[in-house]
Amino acid sequence: MAVALGPRAARRLLLLVSALKPGLHVPRAWPAASFGSSVTSAKVAVNGVHLHYLRTGEGEHAVLLLPGMLGLEALTAALVCCVVCDMFMIVDASLGLGSGETDFGPQLKNLNKQLFTVVAWDPRGYGHSRPPDRDFPVEFFERDAKDAVDLMKTLQFKKVSLLGWSDGGITALIAAAKYPSYINKVVVWGANAYVTDEDKAIYEGIRDVSKWSERTRKPLEALYGINYFARTCEKWVDGINQFKRLPGGNICRHLLPLVQCPTLVVHGERDPLVPRSHADFIHQHVRGSRLHLMPEGKHNLHLRFADEFNKLAENFLQ
Repeated sequence: MAVALGPRAARRLLLLVSALKPGLHVPRAWPAASFGSSVTSAKVAVNGVHLHYLRTGEGEHAVLLLPGMLGLEALTAALVCCVVCDMFMIVDASLGLGSGETDFGPQLKNLNKQLFTVVAWDPRGYGHSRPPDRDFPVEFFERDAKDAVDLMKTLQFKKVSLLGWSDGGITALIAAAKYPSYINKVVVWGANAYVTDEDKAIYEGIRDVSKWSERTRKPLEALYGINYFARTCEKWVDGINQFKRLPGGNICRHLLPLVQCPTLVVHGERDPLVPRSHADFIHQHVRGSRLHLMPEGKHNLHLRFADEFNKLAENFLQ
């Protein structure tokens, strides 16, 4: 069945389709010249799966970076997003070999290495945390939250702060609600606690990857395989849409009052994917949270305005 999109929804869909990129594979430590200090890549067994992560820094304050769909996605999978979306440009000369920036390239590079130990991960079924194949039972965000917490415990961190982008922001909020004694502080942006009709229209619009531009699709197919990529995208759409059938489109709105730690909600006022109302709702229902608006920020505000975002996050985390 065709989905009719209004002008705003159509614009959000265009940006979302041009924004997808899968996980980053790093077979060895990245040199200091690339990120200011080495970034190591490894896998560790957690809850019956082997989770891939990147790690940098030597600080006492542990910080976990939680990415969005498809794992360590980058919003410049295709150069079309630089032209159509007026976002930013990264030249990735060798996709899959860690030669380009990741979802969190500026954070891995520039967050204070003396204050923080920074970890970025691929949730199960994404990027290089495979096998298993990614699936989306109704509790998949809760499963990711448990995996994230147990990963950091396996790495022997006694407590951790969370920086969650998009789907990763949802995971971060759930982790803070369910594991309050382990979570120090939380920063989220591009997250939503429920699904609206407008959100659902956007998700349905990206279901068929054969309709994506070749330039956007080919790198994803090369890294994930044609069938796995197409199947996983369809399953993600079904997985996120299932929340629309719940009262209020609920993903984690019932858990927000349980978040006890200091929480910073950041929102880009030009975000074409997540309306301001989602950030307002999280801010209103997480007790004592702060809302910071970035007037020119879009969905990738931590990349487009990396220096401003990093300073904001560091000041909040200290």
